[in-house]
Amino acid sequence: MTTSPATARNGGDVVVESLQALGARTVFGIPGQHALGLFDALNRSRLRFVSGRVENNAAFAADGHARVTGEVTPLLLSTGPGALTALAALQEAVAASAPVLVVSSQIPAAGLGGARRGFLHELPDQAAVARGVVKHAQLVRSASQIPSAIARAWQEAATAPAGPAWVEIPQDVLLGPAGIPPVRNLSGAPALLAPRAELVAEAARLLDDATRPVILAGGGVVRAGGQAALLELAERLQAPVACTFGGKGAFPWEHPLSLRSWLEDRHLTEFLEDADVLLVVGSGLGELSSHYHTLSPRGRIIQIEAALGKLESNHPALGIHADARVALEALAAAVTGNALAGTSEKAVARVLALIHDRLAEQDLDLEQRVLGAVRTALPDAVPSFWDMTILAYWAWSGFDPRSAPFHSAQGAGGLGYGLPAALGAASTGRPALAVSGDGGAMYSLAELATLRQHDLPVTWLIIDDGGYGILREYMNDAFGRATATELARPDFAALAAAFDIPATATTPETLADDLAAALASGGPQVVVLPCLLRMFAPTHLEFT
Repeated sequence: MTTSPATARNGGDVVVESLQALGARTVFGIPGQHALGLFDALNRSRLRFVSGRVENNAAFAADGHARVTGEVTPLLLSTGPGALTALAALQEAVAASAPVLVVSSQIPAAGLGGARRGFLHELPDQAAVARGVVKHAQLVRSASQIPSAIARAWQEAATAPAGPAWVEIPQDVLLGPAGIPPVRNLSGAPALLAPRAELVAEAARLLDDATRPVILAGGGVVRAGGQAALLELAERLQAPVACTFGGKGAFPWEHPLSLRSWLEDRHLTEFLEDADVLLVVGSGLGELSSHYHTLSPRGRIIQIEAALGKLESNHPALGIHADARVALEALAAAVTGNALAGTSEKAVARVLALIHDRLAEQDLDLEQRVLGAVRTALPDAVPSFWDMTILAYWAWSGFDPRSAPFHSAQGAGGLGYGLPAALGAASTGRPALAVSGDGGAMYSLAELATLRQHDLPVTWLIIDDGGYGILREYMNDAFGRATATELARPDFAALAAAFDIPATATTPETLADDLAAALASGGPQVVVLPCLLRMFAPTHLEFT
């Protein structure tokens, strides 16, 4: 393989110059043979590189960084196995609208288009594989195309609905001469997705005329920064607000109008169904947000959604294709208000009391104590990242995020999200909490090396129940027995110590203190809780 002289600008330099011109500061990824020209160029840039150990985890890390910063976050990958390994994490980024920008290498241009020249990592059409997952994908064939291709991908990633964009560049283009002056000025500013005025006016009329308005706030509200506008609108209408699992933090948990996030409880489902006008903001009313598609509203639905394909995809509605924040601000200014003060608050209190009573009948004190211990230990400003584990399922419904971001892998539902996403967030220098089960933890163990290498302030809580706990519960409920859910697992504390990371074995009684101490340490920590947790009883099965 030939390489360019160390002093010559090449295509890799054009990539990093373009990323810097667009505002990137931190990039994630793993080097590979076809991408060496790109990674060598990092040495001549101001970009900070956080090196993962597995491409899927590097993509989760870029996702976590993008979520906490709100910035487009670059992910640098190599061809074939490297690029393909990242796709499962990018599916989560699509589902959660995380603005990740992938720059992947490609085989030499002579092998593109299915020429079958037998190059290492060769695929007939790598971009086509990516295109089935990401929001936007483009192949670059010359260095002069790189700045415009990256700027377009940046804009696509940032424009609502945000999501991962993909640019791939052949090895010989990355190693070849730049051929253009250094990149200084690029714009990737997102397009503003504003609502149409006549739709805002009609929505305001429906809400003003409503006697039982209710709002369901999804993840689009949080991503758009629409919390203040949502609060203003809810208070003007005196409308109760429930948050989807992805929308946690969109509305204050302790507010008298807050229905919180108990979307897997039939009492809340029935309350949403009884609204004469249900305003759904930043949600497509998918499976988890509609109580497994048992939600059947009897009143009028207004749906505000940035993803055009999700408008009315599950229920007929007055569909408003718009960014959640812009639309909420317009609605808050347009409504005249409502005279329901006190009535709505009492209705909310009744629903929450019914949910509390149902849980109290199920002997779930341990689960609520463990979740409460995490809430007690976690400082209000520290973001948390939750893998697909039973405690996360509890947290979706029952965890108060307060002022800190709450993130989980519920968008695509893949394992292994918690630790790498938290380390991506912690690359900003601020602490983060990761929560995993022992099954999910096994997907991420390699990133203990990343934590140590970069000395990132991540505390990793591992709930060790000896198996895939949620699948165990599902199979026991459905079939009376579980198959292939029990796991041999390591001594996680000893394993952390092998990476020179302090670890603590804790109990439900000492969890709050041990977790608080780990979070306050300023460096990487592992806390292991051997504990068998159960889920609360489902209510949607009673109505199917």
